[in-house]
Amino acid sequence: MAKETDKAKKYGAEAISVLEGLEPVRKRPGMYIGTTGIDGLHHLVWEIFDNSRDEAMGGFADRIEVVLLPNNHVRVTDNGRGIPTDIHPKTKVSALETVMTTLHAGGKFGGEDSGYKVSGGLHGVGASVVNALSIYTKAIVHRDGSVFMQEYSQGKKKANVKKVGSSKLQGTIIEFQPDEEIFESTEFNFDTIINRLKQQAYLVRGLRVTIIDARTLDEKIFKDIDDVFYATEIGFEAPSITYYFEGGLRSLIRDLNKFQKPVHDTIFAIEKNENGVGVEVALQYVDDIADRIVPFANNIYTPGGGTHITGFKTALTRLINTYAKKNNLLKESEGNFTGEDVLEGLTAVISVKLPEIQFEGQTKDKLGSTEAQGAVATVFGAGFENFLEENPDEARQIINKSVLALKARKAAKAAKDSVLRKGALEGMTLPGKLADCQTRDASESELFIVEGDSAGGSSKQGRDRRTQAVLPLKGKILNVERARIDKMLASKEVKSLVIALGTSIGDTFELTRARYHKIIIATDADVDGAHITTLLLTLFYRYFRQLIDAGYVYIAQPPLYKIKRGKEILYAYTDEEKLKIVGNNPDMEEAEPIDGEEIVEDTETEEEEVVTKKKSNKVSIQRYKGLGEMNPEELWETTMDPARRVLKQVVISDAEAANQVFETLMGNDVGPRKSFIQSHAKMAEIDF
Repeated sequence: MAKETDKAKKYGAEAISVLEGLEPVRKRPGMYIGTTGIDGLHHLVWEIFDNSRDEAMGGFADRIEVVLLPNNHVRVTDNGRGIPTDIHPKTKVSALETVMTTLHAGGKFGGEDSGYKVSGGLHGVGASVVNALSIYTKAIVHRDGSVFMQEYSQGKKKANVKKVGSSKLQGTIIEFQPDEEIFESTEFNFDTIINRLKQQAYLVRGLRVTIIDARTLDEKIFKDIDDVFYATEIGFEAPSITYYFEGGLRSLIRDLNKFQKPVHDTIFAIEKNENGVGVEVALQYVDDIADRIVPFANNIYTPGGGTHITGFKTALTRLINTYAKKNNLLKESEGNFTGEDVLEGLTAVISVKLPEIQFEGQTKDKLGSTEAQGAVATVFGAGFENFLEENPDEARQIINKSVLALKARKAAKAAKDSVLRKGALEGMTLPGKLADCQTRDASESELFIVEGDSAGGSSKQGRDRRTQAVLPLKGKILNVERARIDKMLASKEVKSLVIALGTSIGDTFELTRARYHKIIIATDADVDGAHITTLLLTLFYRYFRQLIDAGYVYIAQPPLYKIKRGKEILYAYTDEEKLKIVGNNPDMEEAEPIDGEEIVEDTETEEEEVVTKKKSNKVSIQRYKGLGEMNPEELWETTMDPARRVLKQVVISDAEAANQVFETLMGNDVGPRKSFIQSHAKMAEIDF
């Protein structure tokens, strides 16, 4: 249990500052949590957890428990100081009620006597916004020898704060149930929560974080949950995981590089305060062509980067250039390293802590505090310079890695320029196999990437020529996970796709030049088709990430079955849909069979047909194994007609997780891929 200090004693109602009311939150939730989709739903967990984590960052807590309860309730417990419960001097009600029901009320605004020196919750909206967007919320506070409780619904209190018992503990318990009227879905993803909170455990040394998934347990088990501090005291069994790391960012680097081959063994790490800004940096180079920089500001992940990343990259480029020239490791004729060269193969974590922090946007995607840039450049610059001087062998390995990157960059640029020059000389001639659409309005143009000439022929005949283009690819394209641009553009199929997209590639990529705002991957529903889809997604993720972020990339979902029932033709996209239509689903009692039918399965036909005989009807089912089996009319009806087709939009909800999946599945190292396949084999749907 964290010890109470003089500052902890000062943390009373007067430390809670109030800026404005709560009314706007339910009307415009996107302004406060970014979206009402799945990301916004999980943002509620982050807001409550971050409040507990801020207690740990201040040295007031050392344990946080997050429990997913039945009916999509979430319970977050910390052993911090406990939210003050005495009367707030401005609002004239309990400080707990003020924090939970007033926007911009929290212990993060009042200067030296406020609750926190460093906090991720600059906006102070965490608890109140979660409360406003939940159909039910409950706050329980153990403080000053007593237990206090208050309940809320949609941001409004149900009763005043009341004392419900005595306690020798201290800390805060927040339980909430998201409002189904607000969110598209209220079902939390256990893995998403694990990945996020694991990062936090790395960032706060000595913090023990436990996540428990108890959603499938009987609600009766938790009937008396308010009587315990940590839910585990009840003694139930449920999937759980606990994180506790003493190594800080070094441990995080090891975890990020666990499937990589290091270029140098020693992980560089430094932690220092510069002009009131806490700076912590750790890095290691690996044998890879991609870089991974994981940035944090006040322990909040900032995928958009910001000033701390600018300071880091500037110092890194300068230092490696200086060291290479000083030690004759880079020839004058080769010029200088660019930022692109020194980043290749780099895994780095940059964490800054500021007392007054500025983010760009409520969701804190990008750091805007200018003082972070100079602080990171100074602290990292001095530390990494010493590291290079004191570790000459490892410094040489790092420089050699950058030299290879420089040479590859020049070769890739020459290859790319050659392709682009050739295109320009030929008047940007599009690939001959591309059947382009008539319109030149990219916003209504669609590109179907199909597998083989057979599917290409049907697609070209069945499409809407005005808005739909078709590009058939021959065989499986190059795996670009470990390929540079020069090798990639040497592939005829990849080069055709790059020219068709119109955006160029690499540092000359321009999203505004995209010729299609819907790029649809349409492959066969078999193993080869899935492999081709994966190869194409790897290409888009590594070299056309902006197209995915813009929402331009889709995967077509053609039907699996064509069902003829008399003169009626129906399409089923899943086995469940097929069984509902045919009416022979033993696992679903509500599926009603066709009146008077007798179902006979003929398993010897190559087309996998099931024939159903009825007095006046005949039902036959054809299993599609490829788009090439469909005639143009069928392809239009099922896969290309905007009014009836099913498309899945490709999105990246967790870039780091996506990065690791692509490295595992598409990289050169067989071990991690084998382990992944063995771990997930039971999840595979095998089509015999």
